Amino acid sequence: MKWLLLLAACAEPTGHAPPAKWITDTSTVTPGGPSTPLADPYRATADQILVAARADRDAYAKLRQLTDHIGNRLSGSPALEKAVAWAEQAMRADGHDVHLEKVMVPHWQRGLEEADLVAPIARKLHVIGLGGSVAGNVTAPVVVVHSWAELENKNVRGAIVLYDVAMPAYTEEHGTGYGETVDYRSHGAARAAKLGAVAALMRSVTAHSLRTLHAGAQSYEDGVAKIPTAAITVEDATLIARLASEGRVDVHLHLEDQMLPDAVSANVIGELKGREHPEEVVVIGAHLDSWDVGQGAHDDGAGVVTCMEALTVLRKLGLQPRRTIRVVLFTNEENGLAGGKTYAKDHAAELANTVAAIETDSGGFAPRGFSFDDKHPQSIPRLGELATLLAPINAARVKTPGHGADVSPMKDVLIGSLDTDNRTYFDVHHTEADTLDNVDPATLADDVAAMAVMAYGIADAPTRLDR
Repeated sequence: MKWLLLLAACAEPTGHAPPAKWITDTSTVTPGGPSTPLADPYRATADQILVAARADRDAYAKLRQLTDHIGNRLSGSPALEKAVAWAEQAMRADGHDVHLEKVMVPHWQRGLEEADLVAPIARKLHVIGLGGSVAGNVTAPVVVVHSWAELENKNVRGAIVLYDVAMPAYTEEHGTGYGETVDYRSHGAARAAKLGAVAALMRSVTAHSLRTLHAGAQSYEDGVAKIPTAAITVEDATLIARLASEGRVDVHLHLEDQMLPDAVSANVIGELKGREHPEEVVVIGAHLDSWDVGQGAHDDGAGVVTCMEALTVLRKLGLQPRRTIRVVLFTNEENGLAGGKTYAKDHAAELANTVAAIETDSGGFAPRGFSFDDKHPQSIPRLGELATLLAPINAARVKTPGHGADVSPMKDVLIGSLDTDNRTYFDVHHTEADTLDNVDPATLADDVAAMAVMAYGIADAPTRLDR
């Protein structure tokens, strides 16, 4: 089979981005990849990296330390600062140039959380406060809605609004559908409050549930009343919806969550200095924080150790690229993006010398390729050439546009992300089930291999790929 340009568009799975276009596709790339002027000189080196990374289980060993011995890592918590110290020490032990960069992060603390059906039946509900929620103790009738249009057309004054919005099942064409569904979690409380609601509940954002609660961020709006807001399980949401179709349903919601003063945290920076242009930088990154449930294994512990180990594999092989490869472990992605914003601000003077910034935040699943933004269209064909080096691990796909939350504040920089086969990601995403046992060591090693090859190729290319 030959390498093809795919002109058909598929829906971008992350929100309201324009349709994505595949530039290369694993299924159309022969083993070893097609012959291309940019990739050919790196083919032997890429194979060397792939063999070394895939035989390496140190990423999984690092993930075990992060998850089993530190655990979940919400911003402002002692656990996150333990993780910062651990990551600094681990990268230093691997021989990298390492330092910390201070970041002030929001400190939201979960308190007592409970909810009950009180009419027409009495039943305990499973509930978890959404990030940043204010405290509240209310009993009120529930108004169930399934869309923004339905919200606007119902009288919700004095009511608790339940967003019973189902996340669609994964398909190859449309992806997970997370981006569209999570909009209700992010903005549901504010939009309900504008219409006079006293609280908001969100059906957990997942297509598959075993009565699991899915935490996550939400955003209040300036000038709009802040009302308590929480997620309930899919099962409880559908029960309430069925009861509401028969008549009035009353729910009691009690949250004692609170926002505390900002806390001190840090981005962790580790580098492999370039041999010719050390001032030019390729950033690879992930976020070190997590929600305060589970262990933060897929989100985003897997991404953290993928970047750490990618740099270590290159160092162990004695591969020093023309440009510097910099690992940035961002703090506070989940409920503030303070790490990404602070990094972009503190490094504003060198962003012109930042060739690319690639993050990994879609779980430690099998790599499929990379997404890159469409602000640098001249770069995409050459990135597609480099991606053919990943054909042996079925990760040669490149698509545009791409997005990365932590790297997005780096305006005008070529940004991208490692794409994984994340069809089951949102089964455990932001839940107590996001634990080490759900991460496969061999698959994680393939993620390391993909990131190491792409980062090295961009950093060592004869000319900058963003120009």
